[in-house]
Amino acid sequence: MSRAFILLLDSFGLGATPDADKYGDAATNTFGHIAAWAAKEGKPMDLPNLEKLGLAAAAHTACGEWAAGFSRRDGFTAAYGAAREQSTGKDTQSGHWEIAGVPVLFDWGYFPKTVPSFPQELTDKLQALTGVPGFLGNCHASGTTIINELGDEHVATGKPILYTSADSVLQIACHEQHFGLERLYDMCEKAYELVKPYNIGRIIARPFVGENGNYKRTSNRHDYAVPPHAPTLLDHVKNEGGEVIALGKISDIYAGQGVSRVVKGPDNMALFDALLKVQDEAGDKSLTFVNFVDFDQAFGHRRDVAGYSNALHEMDARLPEFFAKMKDGDLCVITADHGCDPTSPGSDHTREHIPVIFFGPGVQGRALGISDTFSDIGQTIAHHLGVQPLSNGNNLL
Repeated sequence: MSRAFILLLDSFGLGATPDADKYGDAATNTFGHIAAWAAKEGKPMDLPNLEKLGLAAAAHTACGEWAAGFSRRDGFTAAYGAAREQSTGKDTQSGHWEIAGVPVLFDWGYFPKTVPSFPQELTDKLQALTGVPGFLGNCHASGTTIINELGDEHVATGKPILYTSADSVLQIACHEQHFGLERLYDMCEKAYELVKPYNIGRIIARPFVGENGNYKRTSNRHDYAVPPHAPTLLDHVKNEGGEVIALGKISDIYAGQGVSRVVKGPDNMALFDALLKVQDEAGDKSLTFVNFVDFDQAFGHRRDVAGYSNALHEMDARLPEFFAKMKDGDLCVITADHGCDPTSPGSDHTREHIPVIFFGPGVQGRALGISDTFSDIGQTIAHHLGVQPLSNGNNLL
């Protein structure tokens, strides 16, 4: 029996790529800078399970430096390496699609770092279609910050909060009770149609709850994404009789294409619990794909170094539970979709190498080097599952 698992640590970069200067990211290194911060604080990182797989060695391959506090130099149990992005951006969709064999070689549309960020023609049409009294925000912002800054005004006026980021995205935040969840979803569906002429990749519904300046986003987030422009690994697996189980925001990122079953969870640890359950249930020729989004949305974008470090320790501590449930024929990869260096200025993603760490009962520990495309990950899994090869990438194993 052959099964595959993709454990994607959203935004966990291993150091700037050779073209990172074009993006203003030449000095970025998500993992390396978190490790350096921890060592400086006198609390060196301790990720024994990830380190044994080859995480620090993969980072050394990517950036030429060993992360502070990581001393293991041999005896790694995984096939480890790094990958550079072939796609032109550093956004969520491009990274995920390329992993699955479909790089984004065109330029998405982006909204400028001005106030307002969105064209008046766009907001006027959205207001007319939805009947709202107006909008708040209309700028580049951190989602967790802007709901606390504008949440009270939103509740009082009924005006949705509109914001964007370095991604090709328009995000709409509304209170679940005071505004209504289904009403928010309906607005996002209308916005999805309106942004098509601007070549925007996603509309994201960002519902939140709370009162009096103390607001928290809920797990009812929903992405309205442009579908991939070619068949992905997910399509290949599903079309050939395999089950594709999408955990977290994976289904939204692929616009539901190639997905058999969707499993949601409010945070990293809830998603890990769900992963363990799916691990018991998944059958032959199945692909289980999970995105651990907290690394990115809760810590990377918020530039919370301590929070990011703690989340990595939580993940490392849970990995033995996953290891114990692996069966003969299982292949798992730990990877990412881009970087989001929490020590970098601003709040945007960063153009970095991603980890490529394959492990399982049949995998021998060895160095893989640096891949020229994230698609090597998907191609390796396609080969393992015996499905039609992808149009991009090489089998690393």
